[in-house]
Amino acid sequence: MKQRLVIFIDSVHPILEERLTQAGFECALHYQTSFEDLKNILPLATGIVIRSRFTIHEDFLAYCPALEFIARAGSGLENIDAQLCKARNIKLYNSPEGNRNAVAEHALGMLLGLLNKLHKADKEVRAGIWDREANRGEELDGKTIGLIGYGNNGAAFAKKLRGFDVKVMAYDKYKTGFGDHFVQECTIEAIQEQADVLSFHIPQNRETKQFFNAAFLQKMKKPFYLLNLSRGKIVETNTLVLGLKSGQIKGAGLDVLEYEKKSFEAFFDQDMPADFLYLVQADNVSLSPHVGGWTTESYIKLSSVLADKILADESH
Repeated sequence: MKQRLVIFIDSVHPILEERLTQAGFECALHYQTSFEDLKNILPLATGIVIRSRFTIHEDFLAYCPALEFIARAGSGLENIDAQLCKARNIKLYNSPEGNRNAVAEHALGMLLGLLNKLHKADKEVRAGIWDREANRGEELDGKTIGLIGYGNNGAAFAKKLRGFDVKVMAYDKYKTGFGDHFVQECTIEAIQEQADVLSFHIPQNRETKQFFNAAFLQKMKKPFYLLNLSRGKIVETNTLVLGLKSGQIKGAGLDVLEYEKKSFEAFFDQDMPADFLYLVQADNVSLSPHVGGWTTESYIKLSSVLADKILADESH
Protein backbone atom coordinates (compact mmCIF):
# COMPACT_ATOMS: atom_id res chain seq x y z
CA MET A 1 0.00 0.00 0.00
CA LYS A 2 1.32 3.43 -0.94
CA GLN A 3 2.30 5.57 2.05
CA ARG A 4 0.31 8.79 2.21
CA LEU A 5 2.07 11.78 3.75
CA VAL A 6 0.29 14.61 5.59
CA ILE A 7 2.44 17.63 6.43
CA PHE A 8 1.39 19.69 9.46
CA ILE A 9 2.57 23.23 8.69
CA ASP A 10 0.88 24.73 11.78
CA SER A 11 0.36 23.25 15.22
CA VAL A 12 -3.09 21.85 16.00
CA HIS A 13 -4.42 19.54 18.69
CA PRO A 14 -2.60 16.17 18.47
CA ILE A 15 -5.87 14.26 18.13
CA LEU A 16 -5.79 14.96 14.38
CA GLU A 17 -2.34 13.46 13.98
CA GLU A 18 -3.32 10.48 16.14
CA ARG A 19 -6.44 9.69 14.15
CA LEU A 20 -4.78 10.13 10.76
CA THR A 21 -1.88 7.91 11.85
CA GLN A 22 -4.32 5.23 13.01
CA ALA A 23 -5.96 5.41 9.58
CA GLY A 24 -2.64 4.69 7.84
CA PHE A 25 -1.35 8.16 7.03
CA GLU A 26 2.22 9.20 7.73
CA CYS A 27 2.23 12.54 9.56
CA ALA A 28 5.18 14.94 9.49
CA LEU A 29 5.25 17.92 11.84
CA HIS A 30 6.82 21.05 10.37
CA TYR A 31 5.46 23.83 12.56
CA GLN A 32 8.57 26.02 12.22
CA THR A 33 9.94 24.88 8.87
CA SER A 34 10.48 27.69 6.38
CA PHE A 35 8.89 27.65 2.96
CA GLU A 36 12.33 27.22 1.38
CA ASP A 37 12.90 24.04 3.37
CA LEU A 38 9.33 22.83 2.85
CA LYS A 39 9.92 22.85 -0.90
CA ASN A 40 11.99 19.67 -0.47
CA ILE A 41 9.13 17.62 0.99
CA LEU A 42 5.98 19.23 -0.41
CA PRO A 43 6.17 17.14 -3.63
CA LEU A 44 5.55 14.04 -1.48
CA ALA A 45 2.53 15.46 0.35
CA THR A 46 -0.89 13.91 0.03
CA GLY A 47 -2.34 16.37 2.51
CA ILE A 48 -1.48 19.61 4.30
CA VAL A 49 -2.75 20.81 7.68
CA ILE A 50 -2.59 24.56 8.22
CA ARG A 51 -3.92 27.45 10.25
CA SER A 52 -2.60 30.79 9.02
CA ARG A 53 1.18 30.65 8.65
CA PHE A 54 1.28 30.58 4.84
CA THR A 55 -0.90 31.69 1.95
CA ILE A 56 -1.64 28.68 -0.22
CA HIS A 57 -1.55 30.14 -3.72
CA GLU A 58 -0.16 29.17 -7.12
CA ASP A 59 3.50 29.55 -6.12
CA PHE A 60 2.98 27.27 -3.11
CA LEU A 61 0.88 24.68 -4.94
CA ALA A 62 3.44 24.46 -7.73
CA TYR A 63 5.50 22.32 -5.31
CA CYS A 64 2.56 20.01 -4.49
CA PRO A 65 1.92 17.75 -7.50
CA ALA A 66 0.55 14.88 -5.38
CA LEU A 67 -1.64 16.99 -3.09
CA GLU A 68 -5.15 15.63 -2.52
CA PHE A 69 -6.41 17.80 0.35
CA ILE A 70 -5.78 20.84 2.50
CA ALA A 71 -7.20 20.84 6.03
CA ARG A 72 -7.55 24.23 7.70
CA ALA A 73 -8.07 24.20 11.48
CA GLY A 74 -10.68 26.94 11.77
CA SER A 75 -13.33 28.47 9.58
CA GLY A 76 -11.86 31.02 7.16
CA LEU A 77 -10.33 29.92 3.86
CA GLU A 78 -9.22 33.36 2.69
CA ASN A 79 -5.55 32.32 2.70
CA ILE A 80 -6.20 29.53 0.21
CA ASP A 81 -6.74 29.90 -3.54
CA ALA A 82 -9.97 27.92 -3.58
CA GLN A 83 -10.52 28.22 -7.33
CA LEU A 84 -7.09 26.82 -8.14
CA CYS A 85 -7.62 23.98 -5.68
CA LYS A 86 -10.94 23.15 -7.32
CA ALA A 87 -9.31 23.12 -10.76
CA ARG A 88 -6.68 20.72 -9.46
CA ASN A 89 -9.21 18.52 -7.60
CA ILE A 90 -7.67 19.36 -4.23
CA LYS A 91 -10.28 19.01 -1.50
CA LEU A 92 -10.56 21.76 1.08
CA TYR A 93 -11.58 20.96 4.64
CA ASN A 94 -12.25 23.47 7.39
CA SER A 95 -13.85 23.15 10.80
CA PRO A 96 -16.22 26.04 11.63
CA GLU A 97 -18.35 23.60 13.62
CA GLY A 98 -15.44 23.15 16.02
CA ASN A 99 -15.37 26.67 17.42
CA ARG A 100 -18.83 28.10 16.77
CA ASN A 101 -19.90 27.69 20.40
CA ALA A 102 -16.72 29.38 21.59
CA VAL A 103 -17.28 32.34 19.24
CA ALA A 104 -20.90 32.64 20.34
CA GLU A 105 -20.00 32.71 24.04
CA HIS A 106 -17.24 35.24 23.39
CA ALA A 107 -19.67 37.48 21.48
CA LEU A 108 -22.21 37.32 24.30
CA GLY A 109 -19.52 38.10 26.86
CA MET A 110 -18.33 41.11 24.89
CA LEU A 111 -21.87 42.40 24.44
CA LEU A 112 -22.78 42.11 28.12
CA GLY A 113 -19.46 43.71 29.06
CA LEU A 114 -20.14 46.68 26.80
CA LEU A 115 -23.72 47.15 27.98
CA ASN A 116 -22.63 47.10 31.62
CA LYS A 117 -19.41 49.09 31.12
CA LEU A 118 -17.44 46.34 32.83
CA HIS A 119 -14.13 47.28 31.21
CA LYS A 120 -14.41 50.91 32.31
CA ALA A 121 -15.76 50.11 35.78
CA ASP A 122 -13.05 47.55 36.48
CA LYS A 123 -10.30 49.94 35.44
CA GLU A 124 -11.70 52.74 37.59
CA VAL A 125 -12.16 50.67 40.74
CA ARG A 126 -8.58 49.42 40.43
CA ALA A 127 -7.52 53.09 40.24
CA GLY A 128 -9.49 53.98 43.38
CA ILE A 129 -12.44 55.60 41.59
CA TRP A 130 -15.90 54.67 42.90
CA ASP A 131 -18.27 56.23 40.33
CA ARG A 132 -21.59 54.40 40.27
CA GLU A 133 -23.62 56.81 38.15
CA ALA A 134 -21.07 57.06 35.33
CA ASN A 135 -21.03 53.25 35.17
CA ARG A 136 -24.79 52.78 35.02
CA GLY A 137 -25.38 50.04 32.47
CA GLU A 138 -28.05 49.00 29.99
CA GLU A 139 -30.02 45.76 29.96
CA LEU A 140 -29.93 43.47 26.97
CA ASP A 141 -33.61 42.57 27.33
CA GLY A 142 -35.85 44.49 24.98
CA LYS A 143 -33.16 45.15 22.39
CA THR A 144 -33.03 44.14 18.73
CA ILE A 145 -29.94 42.21 17.66
CA GLY A 146 -29.04 42.30 13.97
CA LEU A 147 -26.84 39.47 12.70
CA ILE A 148 -25.02 39.83 9.39
CA GLY A 149 -24.38 36.24 8.36
CA TYR A 150 -26.22 33.17 9.61
CA GLY A 151 -23.73 30.36 9.19
CA ASN A 152 -22.17 28.37 12.00
CA ASN A 153 -21.18 31.35 14.14
CA GLY A 154 -24.22 33.52 13.49
CA ALA A 155 -26.60 30.68 14.29
CA ALA A 156 -24.64 29.76 17.43
CA PHE A 157 -24.80 33.35 18.69
CA ALA A 158 -28.54 33.45 18.03
CA LYS A 159 -28.88 30.30 20.12
CA LYS A 160 -27.05 31.92 23.03
CA LEU A 161 -29.42 34.88 22.87
CA ARG A 162 -32.50 32.70 23.39
CA GLY A 163 -32.32 33.16 27.15
CA PHE A 164 -32.86 36.90 26.79
CA ASP A 165 -36.01 38.79 25.92
CA VAL A 166 -34.57 40.14 22.68
CA LYS A 167 -35.56 40.28 19.03
CA VAL A 168 -32.98 38.58 16.83
CA MET A 169 -32.92 39.48 13.13
CA ALA A 170 -30.55 37.87 10.65
CA TYR A 171 -29.51 38.59 7.09
CA ASP A 172 -27.56 36.13 4.96
CA LYS A 173 -27.03 36.72 1.26
CA TYR A 174 -26.53 33.02 0.56
CA LYS A 175 -29.11 31.41 2.82
CA THR A 176 -32.90 31.53 3.04
CA GLY A 177 -35.60 29.71 4.95
CA PHE A 178 -33.80 29.74 8.30
CA GLY A 179 -36.26 31.91 10.21
CA ASP A 180 -37.93 30.30 13.21
CA HIS A 181 -39.43 31.14 16.60
CA PHE A 182 -36.11 32.62 17.77
CA VAL A 183 -34.72 34.30 14.65
CA GLN A 184 -36.41 36.53 12.09
CA GLU A 185 -34.95 36.19 8.60
CA CYS A 186 -34.84 39.68 7.09
CA THR A 187 -33.22 42.08 4.67
CA ILE A 188 -30.13 44.09 5.46
CA GLU A 189 -32.29 47.22 5.25
CA ALA A 190 -34.50 45.92 8.06
CA ILE A 191 -31.46 45.45 10.28
CA GLN A 192 -30.23 48.95 9.47
CA GLU A 193 -33.67 50.26 10.40
CA GLN A 194 -34.18 48.41 13.69
CA ALA A 195 -30.94 47.09 15.22
CA ASP A 196 -29.67 48.14 18.63
CA VAL A 197 -26.77 45.72 18.22
CA LEU A 198 -25.01 44.89 14.95
CA SER A 199 -22.95 41.70 14.89
CA PHE A 200 -20.88 40.41 11.97
CA HIS A 201 -20.54 36.68 11.24
CA ILE A 202 -19.41 36.55 7.61
CA PRO A 203 -16.27 35.27 5.87
CA GLN A 204 -13.71 37.57 4.32
CA ASN A 205 -13.77 37.70 0.53
CA ARG A 206 -13.97 40.27 -2.25
CA GLU A 207 -17.61 40.99 -1.48
CA THR A 208 -17.20 41.46 2.25
CA LYS A 209 -14.01 43.50 2.65
CA GLN A 210 -14.97 46.83 4.29
CA PHE A 211 -18.58 45.67 4.29
CA PHE A 212 -19.15 48.03 7.17
CA ASN A 213 -18.19 51.39 5.72
CA ALA A 214 -19.39 55.00 5.73
CA ALA A 215 -22.33 54.19 3.46
CA PHE A 216 -23.45 51.38 5.77
CA LEU A 217 -23.12 53.56 8.87
CA GLN A 218 -25.24 56.30 7.31
CA LYS A 219 -28.09 53.82 6.85
CA MET A 220 -28.18 52.81 10.53
CA LYS A 221 -31.22 54.56 11.99
CA LYS A 222 -30.54 54.08 15.73
CA PRO A 223 -27.50 54.42 17.97
CA PHE A 224 -26.08 50.90 18.24
CA TYR A 225 -23.36 48.61 19.56
CA LEU A 226 -21.11 46.86 17.03
CA LEU A 227 -19.56 43.41 17.40
CA ASN A 228 -17.05 41.86 15.01
CA LEU A 229 -15.89 38.30 15.62
CA SER A 230 -15.48 37.37 11.97
CA ARG A 231 -12.54 39.00 10.14
CA GLY A 232 -10.95 42.36 10.80
CA LYS A 233 -11.10 43.72 7.26
CA ILE A 234 -14.89 43.44 7.19
CA VAL A 235 -15.16 46.54 9.37
CA GLU A 236 -13.55 49.74 8.11
CA THR A 237 -11.78 51.02 11.20
CA ASN A 238 -11.87 54.66 10.21
CA THR A 239 -15.66 54.53 9.87
CA LEU A 240 -15.93 52.71 13.19
CA VAL A 241 -13.89 55.39 14.95
CA LEU A 242 -15.93 58.18 13.36
CA GLY A 243 -19.11 56.44 14.54
CA LEU A 244 -17.74 56.07 18.08
CA LYS A 245 -16.69 59.72 18.20
CA SER A 246 -20.10 60.93 16.99
CA GLY A 247 -21.96 58.68 19.44
CA GLN A 248 -23.87 56.86 16.71
CA ILE A 249 -21.89 53.77 17.70
CA LYS A 250 -22.36 53.39 21.45
CA GLY A 251 -19.61 50.83 21.85
CA ALA A 252 -17.69 48.15 19.98
CA GLY A 253 -16.53 44.61 20.76
CA LEU A 254 -13.70 43.55 18.45
CA ASP A 255 -12.05 40.16 18.53
CA VAL A 256 -10.52 40.90 15.12
CA LEU A 257 -8.86 43.99 13.68
CA GLU A 258 -8.29 45.39 10.22
CA TYR A 259 -4.55 45.51 10.87
CA GLU A 260 -4.03 41.81 11.54
CA LYS A 261 -1.17 40.02 9.81
CA LYS A 262 -1.03 36.42 8.64
CA SER A 263 0.90 35.64 11.80
CA PHE A 264 -1.14 36.69 14.83
CA GLU A 265 2.00 36.83 16.95
CA ALA A 266 3.48 39.52 14.66
CA PHE A 267 0.53 41.88 15.10
CA PHE A 268 2.45 44.59 16.93
CA ASP A 269 5.48 44.42 14.61
CA GLN A 270 4.10 47.36 12.64
CA ASP A 271 3.38 51.07 13.03
CA MET A 272 -0.16 51.46 14.29
CA PRO A 273 -2.38 54.17 12.81
CA ALA A 274 -4.20 56.81 14.85
CA ASP A 275 -7.50 54.95 14.52
CA PHE A 276 -6.07 51.94 16.34
CA LEU A 277 -4.63 54.12 19.08
CA TYR A 278 -8.09 55.62 19.55
CA LEU A 279 -9.62 52.14 19.97
CA VAL A 280 -6.98 51.19 22.53
CA GLN A 281 -7.77 54.24 24.66
CA ALA A 282 -11.57 54.20 24.31
CA ASP A 283 -13.51 53.06 27.40
CA ASN A 284 -16.44 51.87 25.27
CA VAL A 285 -14.33 49.50 23.16
CA SER A 286 -13.57 45.90 24.14
CA LEU A 287 -10.64 44.23 22.38
CA SER A 288 -9.33 40.66 22.30
CA PRO A 289 -6.51 39.08 20.21
CA HIS A 290 -8.56 36.95 17.79
CA VAL A 291 -9.31 34.36 20.45
CA GLY A 292 -13.11 34.24 20.18
CA GLY A 293 -12.95 30.70 18.83
CA TRP A 294 -9.83 29.68 20.73
CA THR A 295 -10.92 27.92 23.89
CA THR A 296 -9.61 24.80 25.59
CA GLU A 297 -12.61 22.89 24.27
CA SER A 298 -12.56 24.28 20.73
CA TYR A 299 -8.85 23.45 20.40
CA ILE A 300 -9.82 19.78 20.56
CA LYS A 301 -13.03 20.11 18.54
CA LEU A 302 -11.37 21.93 15.63
CA SER A 303 -9.05 18.99 15.04
CA SER A 304 -11.70 16.35 15.73
CA VAL A 305 -14.00 17.86 13.11
CA LEU A 306 -11.20 17.85 10.54
CA ALA A 307 -10.42 14.21 11.30
CA ASP A 308 -14.11 13.31 10.93
CA LYS A 309 -14.32 14.98 7.52
CA ILE A 310 -11.05 13.62 6.12
CA LEU A 311 -11.70 10.06 7.27
CA ALA A 312 -15.33 10.14 6.12
CA ASP A 313 -14.13 10.85 2.58
CA GLU A 314 -11.47 8.16 2.89
CA SER A 315 -14.12 5.57 3.69
CA HIS A 316 -16.10 6.27 0.52
